[in-house]
Amino acid sequence: MSGLCLVTGGTGFVGRQVLRALREAGVPIRVVVRDGTHRSFESDGEVENIITTADLFTENAAWWADACDGIDTVIHIAWYAEPGTYLHSPKNLECLLGTLQAAQGAVQAKVRRFVGVGTCFEYDVNRGMLSVDTPLQPTTPYGGAKAAAFLALSHWLPAQGTEFAWCRLFYLYGEGEDGRRLVPYLRARLEAGECAELTGGNQIRDFLDVREAGRLIVQTALGGRQGAVNICSGIPVTVRELAGRIADEHGRRDLLRFGARQENTVDPPCVVGVREDYSCAVDR
Repeated sequence: MSGLCLVTGGTGFVGRQVLRALREAGVPIRVVVRDGTHRSFESDGEVENIITTADLFTENAAWWADACDGIDTVIHIAWYAEPGTYLHSPKNLECLLGTLQAAQGAVQAKVRRFVGVGTCFEYDVNRGMLSVDTPLQPTTPYGGAKAAAFLALSHWLPAQGTEFAWCRLFYLYGEGEDGRRLVPYLRARLEAGECAELTGGNQIRDFLDVREAGRLIVQTALGGRQGAVNICSGIPVTVRELAGRIADEHGRRDLLRFGARQENTVDPPCVVGVREDYSCAVDR
C-alpha cells in the first residue's frame, strides 16, 4: 500500500512507534492530534500533514469525513490511557463513542481500510494462553469499551465495504513509557542504587518492546488480514524473570525486593498471547 495513511494518537507511547514504522515503510502520513501537541511534529519535521482538534473524541462523523478525505487507511490508536486510572475511567465511554464516529466518517470518505487498537483485557484472561478465538469477557470499563468497539466495527465496517482489523496489545514496554509503569520504575530505582519493591513476581506475562509492537501494527495495516490480531511476543515470562534481566544490566539483583508489595488477588496468574501471521491474506 502506498496510499495516504491517517493516524490518531501519534504523540503517544504506541503511536510514536507506528509513525516511525510507517516512515520506514515509505508511507505518506496524516495525523490527527490535540491542539498544542502538533509542535512536537513541527520541530522535527517528520510529519507535515497535521490536523488539530480540541478533542478528537467529541468530533462528529462529518468532521471525520473531512479529515479522512483522500485517505486509504486509518490507524486509530488514540484512547484515554492515564496509568492508574484508565482501566475504570468513565472516559472509556467517550473514547468508544468517538471511535464509532471516526469509523462512520471513514466510511463516508470511502476509506479502504480501518485499523483499530484494542487490548488483551478484552479476553477472558483466566484462559491463560489467549488466541483471537478466545472468548471475550472484559472485567473493566476499559476492556469493555474496547470490546464493544471491536464487536460493533467488525460487523458494520465490512458491510460498508471497508476492511477492518483490530490489533490487541499485550504488555508493552520501551521508549517513551510512562515512569509509573513496571519497567521504568525498575530502571529508575536500580540506576539510583535504591531497592525496587515488588510482589512475589510469579505472574506470567507476554512482554513486547513497543517498537516491535509499532512495526507489527503497521505490518497488519499494510497487509490484508481482517478481524482481530494479537500484537504480542507469544513468549511466557514471569515478572520475576523480567525484573532479574533488568537488574542484571546493572549488576544489582540484590536490590530487588520480591514480596515487599501485597499481591493483587484479582490479578490473573497468566496472560500470554498466541502470535500469528500479521500480513497474511484476508481472514474470512
